[in-house]
Amino acid sequence: MFDRSVATYRSRSCTYFLGRRLSYGEIGDLADKAAKGLQSLGIGKGTRVGLLLPNTPTYPIYYFGALKAGATVVNFNPLYSDEEIANQIADSGIDLMVTLDLALTFSRVETALASGVLKRAVIASFTKLLPALKSAFARISPHIRLAKPKTSKMRDRIVLEAELLDNDGRYQVPALTPDDIAVMQYTGGTTGTPKGAMLSHANLTINVAQVKAWAQLEGDDQKRILGILPFFHVFAMTGVMNFGVSEGMEIILVPRFDLVGTLKLIDKLKPNLMPGVPTLFGAMIRFHGIGKFDLTSLRLCISGGAALPLEIKHDFERIAGCHLIEGYGLSETSPVATCNPMDRPPKEGSIGLPLPGTELSIRSLEDPAKEMPQGESGEICIAGPQVMAGYWRNQAETEATFTGRFFRTGDVGYMDEEGFVFIIDRIKDMITSSGFNIYPRRIEDALYTHPAVQEVTVIGIPDTYRGEAPKAFVKLKADQEVSEEALVGFLKTKLAKIEIPTEIEFRDELPKTMVGKLSKKELVAESAGKHAGAQKKSGGPKDRRSS
Repeated sequence: MFDRSVATYRSRSCTYFLGRRLSYGEIGDLADKAAKGLQSLGIGKGTRVGLLLPNTPTYPIYYFGALKAGATVVNFNPLYSDEEIANQIADSGIDLMVTLDLALTFSRVETALASGVLKRAVIASFTKLLPALKSAFARISPHIRLAKPKTSKMRDRIVLEAELLDNDGRYQVPALTPDDIAVMQYTGGTTGTPKGAMLSHANLTINVAQVKAWAQLEGDDQKRILGILPFFHVFAMTGVMNFGVSEGMEIILVPRFDLVGTLKLIDKLKPNLMPGVPTLFGAMIRFHGIGKFDLTSLRLCISGGAALPLEIKHDFERIAGCHLIEGYGLSETSPVATCNPMDRPPKEGSIGLPLPGTELSIRSLEDPAKEMPQGESGEICIAGPQVMAGYWRNQAETEATFTGRFFRTGDVGYMDEEGFVFIIDRIKDMITSSGFNIYPRRIEDALYTHPAVQEVTVIGIPDTYRGEAPKAFVKLKADQEVSEEALVGFLKTKLAKIEIPTEIEFRDELPKTMVGKLSKKELVAESAGKHAGAQKKSGGPKDRRSS
């Protein structure tokens, strides 16, 4: 797929990064040199190469370079802790890591080298990615901290990019099949324990073809896609980089999200497509100066990663004048499984229809082998050519997450009479209160309809009377005030009595993941710690009954 685009669009711009453009021909030639350089280090079929990189041209160069060498790519989040990175290195068994000579990324790799968990590393130059003037400025700027790998104590286990790429690019083409593993994408899945989802060359290539068939982009002129989501996340890897490459787009690379900087990029470079998460679109519509920027170049924005509140969808479409379409996928499905259609109005609140070649089945929560009648809720299960081969070195978890040929997503939802799918919540997030199932997403959706609420996360907390009870964490919009009592009163007309949160806590900020999704795990851990501390202090649990 990559070579075809390089041959077809060789003179077109492939990447735009901080003022410098690299053509498809330039990226292709560098990927070939990376492949040969990696092969000279013993990288080939059966080996794994880690990428710990922000969104820069370095990412596609070494992503496709590693694949050309025959290796499997393992994505790493640069913001993970040293312990998390070490655990993923040990589990994946990577042969080397590629990173930049930025202090943040290099320090992570240097620590892993020093501990012995990582064998070798390739260190790429950040300043060489920049235009000449910016490169000179970066070397003296107090805002850009560069590392000095040449003087590192680990220098004997470090290969500098200049050394690796010093070749003619004539790499040995490996004997690969479509079923060979291209990418190992780590995910918590339904258990919360990180596991490597094995995605084959066929999984990833077919998923791009499915997205292209769904999008049906018109015209032969070069389109631009904004790469604001990090490529180490599966949504951006497929939905931005691979999709963009397959269509010969210019990929506008954003290494770190900055709201005003992003709006300036849209105004200046006129991208046509922008995949994102709801918090990104929400931040844009709430920015008081958004009217100063021209967003009319945007034709299609795709929201994924979390539920898209209707208020955000409507406000963004009104301001930007483009479609904001909600889709759905998981690391285990490469990732795109469903999306609202382009040829008819989307159904509000729905994750859409299955992509071509994809089957969705709603299964009983008690017996996943049993399919539920149309319209009734159950676990969403997926079969299709984009579904992973399984979890790396974890046969037990692989078997547990499949029912026949269907992958069990861990999401609860239903399908209407036209085949549109609606998600109710995650199975693991479901709250069991007095024997009833309570879905946090339903409470969150209700709270989002209050005009003062900006963000909300609902979790289950221990309750000695009910077993569990819902608690809401709320961030209010700027200059808005509302009391807990007022919000509870607001919810009484929208939710069943048992769904009303027993506690509402206001926060200035709510925890988020690297891609901007609201994250529950920090709040769950915090609440569990408080509960345990309260029990210890009081000498035991108290009977807290709530009306």
